[in-house]
Amino acid sequence: MGWFASFLYSQLFVNLPAPTKDFTGQTIIVTGSNTGLGLEAARHLCHLNATFIILAVRNQAKGELAKQSILARTGNSNTRIEVWDLDMQSYDSIRTFCTRANDLPRLDAVLENAGIMTKYFKMVAGYESTITTNVIGTFLLAIGLLPKLRQSAARYKMQARLSIVASDLHFIAKFAEGLDKDIFAALNDEKKSEIGMERYAISKLLQVFVVRELASRITHDPKSSSPSVIINCMTPGACRSDFDRESTGVGRIMSIFMNMLIARTTEAGSRTLVAGLAASEESHGKYMADCRVAEPGSMVRGSDGVALQQKIWDQLVHQLEAIQPGISQNISLQSSV
Repeated sequence: MGWFASFLYSQLFVNLPAPTKDFTGQTIIVTGSNTGLGLEAARHLCHLNATFIILAVRNQAKGELAKQSILARTGNSNTRIEVWDLDMQSYDSIRTFCTRANDLPRLDAVLENAGIMTKYFKMVAGYESTITTNVIGTFLLAIGLLPKLRQSAARYKMQARLSIVASDLHFIAKFAEGLDKDIFAALNDEKKSEIGMERYAISKLLQVFVVRELASRITHDPKSSSPSVIINCMTPGACRSDFDRESTGVGRIMSIFMNMLIARTTEAGSRTLVAGLAASEESHGKYMADCRVAEPGSMVRGSDGVALQQKIWDQLVHQLEAIQPGISQNISLQSSV
């Protein structure tokens, strides 16, 4: 079955299971949680008894409205919810957020949901805006929080979680830039790159590659064969939202058509996000679809995929080190003990 046939089958015939895991005692960060999938995922986590939920958002006012909505809908007064500022296009904002999170008594899970898709080429903080947000910012935050996740896992005798919201659109990324010697320079070249859905698909493909490589590099405690932090990524599928709000004309009509006939409700899609946080060690370094571990796109697999994954990882770490010297040391066990 080809990708599109599998996608349609998933959208039209798969009934995603409602999350049931009890998150009592857990502190969880959800980025991009003032609307859409992030909001619905946070609502599920509150319903499932998470002790402390941090809504990491760009707009404080909208975050406060989301907080009140979650509390009103769930009726759970036992869950503490705070709204923290986080702008995924600002490295200073990400570093400040990580410093604040590293002072928490514990951190059990991080759900990185914030992302963008745009049809306009725009440079932000040194990179095209989609890459800045969905790749550079996403992994600056992820690696910045790794020491706290690992420390919490050791102190509270549990496995922490780091889940990143990817997309099944990574299956259709052409990713011509992957052939360039300098991938990120190619992605910054407006004349050589497609924008819009192709750029979004590339950003999600990069996420899948980096999750696989990062998971393989997480240093295990020598006393245990299990990772202290389970890292995975997942697709929520196509969900009803205003995510494609920049579309006009035929593109906008197609977006409306998708929302009406094919897309899942945002609540249903959010079940896949919570499934990522609840998944077992089997999901470490893996891609998930329909709330279970699944095969990623063909570009990711095989020997060519392994070589491309290494190339992407090396170049991404180089970019992150230029932004925050020494950040790659967070991946080693010694950085958190």
